[in-house]
Amino acid sequence: MDWLDRLADLISGNKIAIGKWVEVVVGWITDNLGWLFDALSSGLGFLVDNTVWLLSLVPALLLIPAICAIGYRLHRSWFLVAGIAAGLLLILNLGFWSETLETLVLVLYATLFSLLIGIPLGIYAARRPLFYRGLQPVLDMMQTLPTFVYLIPTLILFGLGSVPGLISTVIFAVPQPIRLTHLGITSVPKPLVEAGEAFGATRRQLLWKVEIPHALPTIMAGVNQTIMMSLSMVVIATLVGAGGLGVPVIRALSSVNIAQGFEAGLAIVIVAILMDRILKRPAPGTKTKGR
Repeated sequence: MDWLDRLADLISGNKIAIGKWVEVVVGWITDNLGWLFDALSSGLGFLVDNTVWLLSLVPALLLIPAICAIGYRLHRSWFLVAGIAAGLLLILNLGFWSETLETLVLVLYATLFSLLIGIPLGIYAARRPLFYRGLQPVLDMMQTLPTFVYLIPTLILFGLGSVPGLISTVIFAVPQPIRLTHLGITSVPKPLVEAGEAFGATRRQLLWKVEIPHALPTIMAGVNQTIMMSLSMVVIATLVGAGGLGVPVIRALSSVNIAQGFEAGLAIVIVAILMDRILKRPAPGTKTKGR
């Protein structure tokens, strides 16, 4: 059908210059707000690099018991402590301790910034359904857009190093706390809210005394999802200069080193499992050993 071919040629021949528009916007930001992004890059880089430096001053055989103590304090489980110790000692044995520290710092800061942005935004979206409807396509795009695409503007704006990796990780992970905070707040039973209102609670009191306590398990699920999303960006962030366990993975890929690639991947898996177990909130009504 010639008319269909002509119609297809007409559509493809009149391309909408979306990419050019984005390029113009990024160029304008670079020219006019470069000083702001330079300051952010310096500040965040200083924070990340010095945190890694401080942790590296602590001998591994002292830091591992400290992490085990945190795990026991949170869960009162000797089984978990044994798992933490075994996993971290294996990473030390494989020779990836310094890379693991860099990954931990990057993931922890990415998670912190994602939660600081995501939880308040999720609460606001739960109060404003129309706002959340408009926000949903943006959240979908942030998680489905290939990460290599937004590595380019972050690299241009923040330069090479750990900062563009951190910013890209936050962009990729922040939809999780927004969605799950919104879900938790909107899932609070109406009779519970009405009972609070009947007792004269203000909107702020309802939020802190009724809605957030009820939504906390869902919000904590969002915290765990944020950590997992951040860890999934470890290798990608390495491509823009961030350190961590992604570095040996990229080196193994470039040299087709199966052994190094498997060991580095195993270290990433261990970090993911340990962070998930340590930060997971115990289910309501469960008793932890030692209490």
